[in-house]
Amino acid sequence: MKPEDVVITTEDLRVWYGTAGDPVRAVDGVSFELRAGEILGLVGESGCGKSTLGRGLLGLMPDGAERDGRLLFRDKDMLTLKRREQIALRGRELGLIFQEPLTRLNPLMRISEHFSETLKAHERGITKDQIEHRSLEALRLMGIPPTRYKAFPHEFSGGMRQRLMIALTLVLRPSFVVADEPTTALDVLVEAQIIRMLHDLRDTYETSLLLITHNLGIIAEACDRVAVMYAGRIVEIGDAKTVFRDPQHPYTRELLRSTISLRTTGLNYIEGAPPDLSDPPPGCRFHPRCPDAMEVCAVRVPEPRQQPNGSRTECWAADQANGLVTLTEDERIPLAKEVIAVADEA
Repeated sequence: MKPEDVVITTEDLRVWYGTAGDPVRAVDGVSFELRAGEILGLVGESGCGKSTLGRGLLGLMPDGAERDGRLLFRDKDMLTLKRREQIALRGRELGLIFQEPLTRLNPLMRISEHFSETLKAHERGITKDQIEHRSLEALRLMGIPPTRYKAFPHEFSGGMRQRLMIALTLVLRPSFVVADEPTTALDVLVEAQIIRMLHDLRDTYETSLLLITHNLGIIAEACDRVAVMYAGRIVEIGDAKTVFRDPQHPYTRELLRSTISLRTTGLNYIEGAPPDLSDPPPGCRFHPRCPDAMEVCAVRVPEPRQQPNGSRTECWAADQANGLVTLTEDERIPLAKEVIAVADEA
């Protein structure tokens, strides 16, 4: 891969929130690269740090949140840029599609005014005719007729409002977009339309996308690669089809086992709950809930290693099974069931 093909690079990226007690490390040592024109899916349970990671990449954290590690947008070090420089990049080069469009669209402003305000904020000297041309082009790509250009947000359905949010993002033609749960609360037909349009966005402007979702079906359908996040860390990342066909991390496997399909005969779930991110367990953070946990998992943090199928995984069990590490007999002892149960209760 050529350096110019990489849009986003993170190395040991951390995002934490200060509290009266210990800091909450919502993102704790995340490393990955995102290529130009690639769609990377980010999946995991609620509270695992997905949205914090997405907003951390854009510098859109709330007051009191901090970042460190390494974060590059092309050749720009995002962690050393001044605030005004980061603001200048957002919108023009970096975009965010919000989860709930009604909370982001001003009900007193026409759609044309939303576009005008967005373009004027980021492109000096743009004319009224240019604004209308760019806006109508963005609406056309989202399947919204030009006759709706002067309408108010409340005159659109939920699916159309979400398409409006995407249009408002792509009108600036950013290189990188974070789509945070863009299909939540939409029916499956509208959901499919939104996914097709995200592909159109990628194909038309060669935009790179980080697609955050709980829906594994959307990941399988829409994404080139998938990153599985647990308790602030990416535990597995690789080609989406490969990861779904041959998951290496037990958490990925359990997530897939918990999905519902037409062939589902019973409900499966992962026992226990995600850990407190202000006081995560030692070793592998998934070990209190993991069916493959060994003694080593409770004391030593696994290193990310390339597995034979091409995915990168943080898991002692996968490393041992694939011959990437040699554990001692004591380290390979399965954790007793009562240890896992006690950890769950804690």
